[in-house]
Amino acid sequence: MTHKTVAEHIVDFLERRDVRHVFGLCGHTNIAVLAALAESPIDFVTVRHEQIASHAADGYARVTGRASVVLSHLSPGLTNCATGVANAALDCIPMVVIAGDIPTHYYGKHPHQEVNLHADAAQWEIYRPFVKRAWRVDRADLMAEVLEKAFHLAESGQPGPVLVNVPMDVFSAVIASDSFDRIAGNTRTLKRPSMDEETAAEIVTALAQADQPVAYVGGGILLAQASDELRDFADHMGLPIAHSLMGKGAVRDDHPLVLGMTGFWGTELTNQTCLKADYVFAVGTRFKEADCSSWYPGYTFNIPGSKVIHIDIEPQEIGRNYPTEIGVVADAKAALRVLNRVARRMYPDGFDRSEKKAEIAEFRKTFKVSNVEMQTSDAFPMMPERILADTRTALPEDAIITTDVGWNKNGVGQQFDILTPGSILTPGGFATMGFGPPAAIGAKLAAPDRVVISLVGDGGFGQNPSMLTTAVELDLAIIWVVMNNNAFGTIAGLQKAHYGLTYGTTFPGSAAEPTNGPGYADIARAYGADGVKITAADQLLPALQAAIASGRPTVLDVPMINNPTPTTGHWNILDIYSPDQDVSHVAT
Repeated sequence: MTHKTVAEHIVDFLERRDVRHVFGLCGHTNIAVLAALAESPIDFVTVRHEQIASHAADGYARVTGRASVVLSHLSPGLTNCATGVANAALDCIPMVVIAGDIPTHYYGKHPHQEVNLHADAAQWEIYRPFVKRAWRVDRADLMAEVLEKAFHLAESGQPGPVLVNVPMDVFSAVIASDSFDRIAGNTRTLKRPSMDEETAAEIVTALAQADQPVAYVGGGILLAQASDELRDFADHMGLPIAHSLMGKGAVRDDHPLVLGMTGFWGTELTNQTCLKADYVFAVGTRFKEADCSSWYPGYTFNIPGSKVIHIDIEPQEIGRNYPTEIGVVADAKAALRVLNRVARRMYPDGFDRSEKKAEIAEFRKTFKVSNVEMQTSDAFPMMPERILADTRTALPEDAIITTDVGWNKNGVGQQFDILTPGSILTPGGFATMGFGPPAAIGAKLAAPDRVVISLVGDGGFGQNPSMLTTAVELDLAIIWVVMNNNAFGTIAGLQKAHYGLTYGTTFPGSAAEPTNGPGYADIARAYGADGVKITAADQLLPALQAAIASGRPTVLDVPMINNPTPTTGHWNILDIYSPDQDVSHVAT
């Protein structure tokens, strides 16, 4: 038994869990933990704004598949961090946030930086709406069991962030190691719920007898690392695969059964196939609004009408938005393993559905032909389609792509092939502008040998450009492609369509010649990164290839025409803004 500060015990605990990076920013309430980390093999990733820390930790967790760790200061540190933590929460990303707080003996006295306008010692309640659980640890001897619970809760069931709020005097308290020794033998990972073979047989029978079944998959496939099992089941049962935005890349996009993304920004083939389905086999999806055309019948799903089989790790997601015939609470990977075993026993020859494969192949061919003009256009500022096409050409298949919001998210979901499952990191439910650039830092730290690129608009890049400091200090070879339309482009298009103006949504000047606007390449160089301003369409591809070869953090400022992303589904904001009028989001 050894005696150490609680902060030192925490670091020992993190080491035993094989934590290699902690993301955060210093403050007077957490320097005891920093002092302990100074003697540890764990790297503390220093940022200049706490939102960068939580987004970077989010990207890190998506790539590693394990809970990331954020260390935060109290009050403004915790609130700065909150947006990234909430983004992780809505995308079910495991994260443990450890935050310093005022000393326990100052509760109720209004000490420096305390939030206590409605209750004393209530800082931890700030996170209650979006974390799986928030603990305030007021006794040093409880720290071990709270940390153990925190990691298990973050990583189990429907994953998500948790908060461990620690008064600074608890961090500094010296205690024996017995409480930490007691938990040292605990399992690191809980076994996940599976499916019984009788239920699997019921599902396989329903899909085998269906005339037009379709698999509809979400981010739960990627969280469960179930891409191989999904591909094998779809291949054997002949199931065309539609996906939500967060399900992008669950199976590589050039697989002969992959339809594409559903919903407002989905493709026509995907929406039409889902509309005609007699059975929808849904795995790891919430049936969210944009993916389901605001749940309006006739655009993406006709439910009721189509029957739903829904597998999810979280019971409250099943039947939330659509009635479900068969609902199964199970881990996607475990369930699909059983389904594959049962399907091969019941129907050893499988199902080909060659007509559907031919339809998918023909649609892809036609869709690509329809995009060729935009993808090869020499127009400048550049067409967004060409930016995406040149980026795909430059990148290896296993490159990790982070997106932000706007064309780089919606256009990528619709028309950018993901060829390695889990290689695209997108802010889904919270749709946080500014996610992509710092998420790339976490991704590169998690996978240093892979190419990492951040596709981001100028609005998103401007949220937290100080993330460049961290990338430069750590010598991270990340490429940020700023798709610069000199606007909050998606909102500008929406406002123009419905109100005929772009007030508050565009910036002075143009993408090619902004008036007193930021020079993103100059900003990059000021931070110590490489910066390149693209001035002609044919410069982008060689600039991307050179940036990859350089092994340097690089920002490419790419002026872009503010064309809207094509839409085939619906979003009920169109009705809210322009009721009973035929107004499209893509009107310009």
